[in-house]
Amino acid sequence: MLPTFQTNLDGIKSKLLEIGNGLLESNKLILLALNDCDNEKFIEARAHIKNIGAKTDKIDNEIIKVLALYTPEARDLRRVIAYLKITNELSRACSNTRSFIRGFTDVCVDVDVATINEYAVPMQTSTVKAIELTLSMIDYEDEEEIQEIYNDVLIEENKTDDLYEMVERNLSLQADSLQNFEKFHKMLRALRKSGKIASRAISIANLLVYAKVGGNFHN
Repeated sequence: MLPTFQTNLDGIKSKLLEIGNGLLESNKLILLALNDCDNEKFIEARAHIKNIGAKTDKIDNEIIKVLALYTPEARDLRRVIAYLKITNELSRACSNTRSFIRGFTDVCVDVDVATINEYAVPMQTSTVKAIELTLSMIDYEDEEEIQEIYNDVLIEENKTDDLYEMVERNLSLQADSLQNFEKFHKMLRALRKSGKIASRAISIANLLVYAKVGGNFHN
């Protein structure tokens, strides 16, 4: 007997959560690593997001099989479509995380601790919170709760944007030499990746609202 539609969907959700939790753990480790430029923690963070492309491809194939076997309608169809798009967002978030680790590892020892504490740590804190809140939405079904959590994710994502604009403005003023300019430019490029991770979180949150509440979704 073929597994039921719900059993297949639960399996897909479980695999999505596995990748999402790996993404969350990776970004938590980055937050810890920033405090003292701990290279071992940066390496450990990378380990949580290995082989993501192969994992998301496998999930996509399972979703396509579910669509072919069960031809779901209405809310069930919205959920399957949302999951299919979420795999892409998770893949992009993991890619941004790898880029952030790579970029900040290169510049971390050249940036003073005060600058990291003032800008990088708050940005990454909001990024972690955005991912955490988004993953919590997966198990909620109450529409009001889902909308409230979505709004909280949006707040954290906006914080990363505001902090990035602040750091961009302030570091530009501090770049009083070519050497400083290059150092700060590398830091800005790395921090931009942290903001993009938060952007991927809000995209996933938006897809979950679409899946469970309905309405339009935006990429």
